[in-house]
Amino acid sequence: MDHINHTWIQSFILTGFTTTGTLQPLAFLGTLCIYLLTLAGNILIIVLVQLDSGLSTPMYFFISVLSFVEMWYVSTTVPTLLHTLLRGCSPILPAVCFIQLYVFHSLGMTECHLLGVMALDRYLAICHPLHYHGLMSRQVQLRLAGATWVAGFSAALVPATLTATLPFCLKEVAHYFCDLAPLMRLACVDTSWHARAHGAVIGVATGCNFVVILGLYGGILNAVLKLPSAASRAKAFSTCSSHVTVVALFYASAFTVYVGSPGSRPEGTDELIALVYALVTPFLNPIIYSLRNKEVKEAFRRVIDRIRTF
Repeated sequence: MDHINHTWIQSFILTGFTTTGTLQPLAFLGTLCIYLLTLAGNILIIVLVQLDSGLSTPMYFFISVLSFVEMWYVSTTVPTLLHTLLRGCSPILPAVCFIQLYVFHSLGMTECHLLGVMALDRYLAICHPLHYHGLMSRQVQLRLAGATWVAGFSAALVPATLTATLPFCLKEVAHYFCDLAPLMRLACVDTSWHARAHGAVIGVATGCNFVVILGLYGGILNAVLKLPSAASRAKAFSTCSSHVTVVALFYASAFTVYVGSPGSRPEGTDELIALVYALVTPFLNPIIYSLRNKEVKEAFRRVIDRIRTF
């Protein structure tokens, strides 16, 4: 790799989306509303799981952990998105940029591992119902949840460190937050090796979890098809439908951005895809998982009644 003379970049500039006229305030207000609703929905789920005994099951514990992850995940990128929508191009210090890069990917990989753990929970509940509560004790739940955080924040160290140690000659980041591909385009050196390393780490983490999820759902499908009645099969499938929907959204967007070839996509495509998994998916998850769920609605009514009584 050739060594090229370069100067230290004092700050990067996030270019964000190009919005003008009446579209700019509408985009800002729309993004702000989605962000606040996302926070409110996830906070509501966490509070309900903590306060209502009817939701004290492993499934809802992991959903509350997912809600906690999603709150921080969306809060990592939305503030810079709002700033670019309101002010246009926004400067960001390199240290802040690399911290954002690391935290964003750490939380993304944590969610990836957590989705695998949630698939395991559904597998044990459906395929081993008699041993389910023994296998998924409170201690096991806490260990599994902790392992997802450790695995996520450890795996993200590799791409974040490799990117942070690159020499940069340009400073305009063609994105609304600091991400791998836009930052590598600013480097003074050939980054093909870095791209392969990033793809290997992220691909192995997401790919292995995806294969595990497929395997677990293969076992679930096999067990459900053996149930005697259509009603029992429908009930079993209903407990998995929300998880399958979120997995499909998460992996479709993640594979498109991080496993595909960035150069083969039109300019601006990465930012639009990033909106799906960094903003839209965290907004939809509380609705998909819980807020439309009968048990959650009943828990909400019980908590409100307790507050009124108090």
